[in-house]
Formats: sequence, C-alpha cells, structure tokens
Amino acid sequence: MAAAPEVAKAAAGTPSRHAFDVGRVREDFPILKAQVYGKPLVYLDNAATTQKPRAVLEAEQRFYLEQCSNVHRGVHHLSERATQAYENVRTKVQRFLNAAEAREIIFVRGTTEAINLVANTYGRKNIQAGDEIILSAMEHHSNIVPWQMLCEEKGAVLRVAPINDEGEILRAEFEKLLTPRTRLVALVHVSNVLGTINPVRQMIEAAHRWNVPVLLDGAQAAPHLKVDVRALDCDFYAFSGHKLYGPTGIGVLYGKAALLAAMPPYQGGGDMISSVSFAKTLYNVIPYKFEAGTPNIAGTLGLGAAIDYLNQVGFDALGTHEQELLSYATGALTRIPGLRLIGTAKEKAAVLSFVLDDLHPHDVGTVLDQEGIAVRTGHHCAQPLMDRFGLPATTRASLAFYNTKEEIDALVRGIHKVKEILG
Repeated sequence: MAAAPEVAKAAAGTPSRHAFDVGRVREDFPILKAQVYGKPLVYLDNAATTQKPRAVLEAEQRFYLEQCSNVHRGVHHLSERATQAYENVRTKVQRFLNAAEAREIIFVRGTTEAINLVANTYGRKNIQAGDEIILSAMEHHSNIVPWQMLCEEKGAVLRVAPINDEGEILRAEFEKLLTPRTRLVALVHVSNVLGTINPVRQMIEAAHRWNVPVLLDGAQAAPHLKVDVRALDCDFYAFSGHKLYGPTGIGVLYGKAALLAAMPPYQGGGDMISSVSFAKTLYNVIPYKFEAGTPNIAGTLGLGAAIDYLNQVGFDALGTHEQELLSYATGALTRIPGLRLIGTAKEKAAVLSFVLDDLHPHDVGTVLDQEGIAVRTGHHCAQPLMDRFGLPATTRASLAFYNTKEEIDALVRGIHKVKEILG
C-alpha cells in the first residue's frame, strides 16, 4: 500500500546500505529466541508494546553501572555526564521529529501523560463553556477521556468526526465540524485498531484555516512512519518510547515553542522552577517548566538508543518490509473462511484486526497463545470504535520490522487450529 503523503522519505542518521535482512535484525532482539509452551515465540502484539534491541538494554544498564546520578542538579562529574547524556537525547528527539528547536521537546511518561499535559495546561487555560473540541471516531481512550474530563469541568462540548466502513475518516464531515466555537482538534495519526493512516496534514490545514490548533496522537505512527512535525505543521505531537522499541515509562510531547511558553505548568516540584519563596514561585523556561521532579533518566537514554537503532536500520527499509508483511498477511488472512478484517483503509500501517466466525476473540487469543503466538484481544482501549462496528472486541495482530512471513504462516496455521478446536 502506498505511504501516506505526509511521511517523509528518509530517516535522520545513516540508513543501512544493504538490503533489509530480517534475520540479522532479529539477532538484535534477544527475546525473539524465547519459546512459549515449547514452541517458538511469534510476537504479534507490537501495537501494545514492541520488543527491545540489545542496544537499548545496554544503554539503560550502562547508565546504572557507569554514570548513575541525578540530572540538572549537581556540579560533580557523574551528574554532569548524566545531564549531558540526557540532554543529548532531547536533541536526538528534535531531529527525529524534525522539530525546530530542542526546547520544543518535553519528556513525559508516555503518550497518555503527554495528552493529559496539554488538556490540563493549554486546555484549562483556553477552553471555556460552549467551546468545542473535535476528535475522531477511532480515538484511543487516552485521546478521549482527558478531553471529556476537561469538557465536564469547563462546560465545553466534544464533537466526533465519523468514519466509513473501511475505517477512514470522512474528511468532508470533519471539516463541517469546524466552526468559530472550535478550540482544539485532537486526532490519532495511525489507529491502533484499524491501522488507518489518517490524512492528518490536510486535516491540520483545514483546522488552521479556522486558527484551531491540532494535537496528534502519534503512539502508533512514530514506530512505522518518518514523522516531520514541521511538514505536518501540527501544534502538538505525542508518542511513547515503549512502542518505539525503547523502554516503558518514557515518552515525548512536542509542542510549538510559542504555545508551550504560554501554557501554565502541569505539575509543581523540583527543576520546573527558577525560584521559590512562600510568597511566590517563578517558573523555569521551557521545556523544564513541564518536567517536575527527577525524570526517568535511564529510560530517556534507552529512548535515545532506540532512535539511534532505528536510524541505523533506516525508515525506508523497515517501512518497505512492514508493508510487504502487511500485504502478505492481508492476503493470507482474507483467504481463511469465516475471517473478516476490521479496517481496510487504502492508507494503512501494519495492523490487522479481525473477527473469526462467531468465536469470541478472547477464546481465539487463548488458543493462539498455546501455539506460541502472541496477539491482542479485546476492545484495544477504543470502545467507541468497537461500538461503531457493532463489535465487543477483535483479535489484533500487529507487526514490526523484525517479524517474518514465516510468522504470518504460523498465525494462519494457528487460526486454522482455533477453528478446529472451537469451530
């Protein structure tokens, strides 16, 4: 399938000069050698979290073994080393997203905290009773609940852009929702359930014609697409490290500097201040104004190692491999009698959600697990989307660049085993 128009062509850094070698890549991920119930692990739950290359594991271990110290606080050698390494990652993320400045990069725990930060700072300051926030029908709960909470507090209103049966946003209907009352648009870049790559650049352009800022949930996009926040012209962009082959508990919020500078702090504590007295506190400059307390230093360094690793592999190479896998898997699954794919958008990342006959997805996932195959079952933290398709749940196989066609074949055999046992 064709790449979305907003995706840049090449990753920062030095891509591999050789043809993509999935066997060599798999050697970098120790867990892929594991066995489950005596069978080789087939890990197809990458939309929930990705596995970690050895370089990421070593980066976290190296911090604790060689330079463990707090950042921004000390003048001693270890603290200076840790601070420099930590801030170097901020610059790596800036380049990874093509942000204009390193101070536009805020470290958070993940996409969820990034969205909550915007809701509780920009949102609380700028949204009043009667104002409107636009979402889409395919949002993750993390990009629904914070806005519902804000609307309940402020008396604002949520508007939802509908989708078609293929899982694509109806852009004309989205644009009809934009009015003088619209104060913010919050959209998923890539759906965690459908795999749909949304036409976010065009949607951002439409919102900006009304002077409405746009936040993008990039949790599923950052691992698969080369994201360029300046080309997209989004106002906020959020992603999680653990879906990007990095550690858990670390993520990123990008925001345009002028917006961030005008926003109040999210949390109070150490490092987000310039001075404190009992009479008044003066806040630090961005990005530190939003980074209260001791950060996840080891996780941040692990995120930096993950970005280095992905740049070495190259987004062109991994993207081509993933699209080949998606095409292969789509063909293989659609040939299985009784299986129906949910999400068949023209522009799609490597996610396949499906229902099988009248079998409950939890039962499907349980049998697949006995075959060593890890998939996700349930509503995938997207219950309104499930309601749109009239389903309680789906089974989801989500692919990464270390997956293989042989693993897709194993999934197909596993599904036939499910039909044999439960059918």
